[in-house]
Amino acid sequence: MSREFFVTTLIVVATPGTGVLYTLAAGLSRGARASIVAAVGCTLGIVPHLVAAITGLAALLHTSALAFQTLRYLGVAYLLYMAWNAWRDKGVLMADEAPAPRSAAKVVVSGILINILNPKLTIFFFAFLPQFVKDDVPGASWRMVQLGAIFMLLTLVIFVGYGVFAAEVRDRVVSRPRVTTWMRRSFAGAFVALGARLALTDR
Repeated sequence: MSREFFVTTLIVVATPGTGVLYTLAAGLSRGARASIVAAVGCTLGIVPHLVAAITGLAALLHTSALAFQTLRYLGVAYLLYMAWNAWRDKGVLMADEAPAPRSAAKVVVSGILINILNPKLTIFFFAFLPQFVKDDVPGASWRMVQLGAIFMLLTLVIFVGYGVFAAEVRDRVVSRPRVTTWMRRSFAGAFVALGARLALTDR
């Protein structure tokens, strides 16, 4: 693995986006375990984009305006849905000793959807991975799988770090009603902003 790939991956993964926001919210609302589950979901959501890049489906998405627009607006709609949930659910960030249970499957599915419905991630893999793989070298596809696995591993580690940190400060932050309200609205606004950025950016 080249240093350039590692550094670029770290920057891309660590930059706050929808996955980081979702993991932070999980850690603040339900603790470390939920944040780890959320991080796993976001990481699994990378798999379809990696497969698309390796099989060439990303090229179709890149050249087909209709395919790209469809996936993009599905992603925008889901982010707005997440924003609405964060805004209206006053219990989202309550630091109760026994918060309302939410199955790990639902947390994982939400995390997967957040990343699946982001066409920019597929385009990123389409443009990013080939730079570190020579087409004329045998096993190029397997090399892309390896690099994709490293990308996913770093995503999991960094997201878990974000989530566990949020869980550690949970009691000190969200036990205050005013702070809770402010954070809930901030999460909602952040999801709206990310949705707007996705809607307005070109391929």
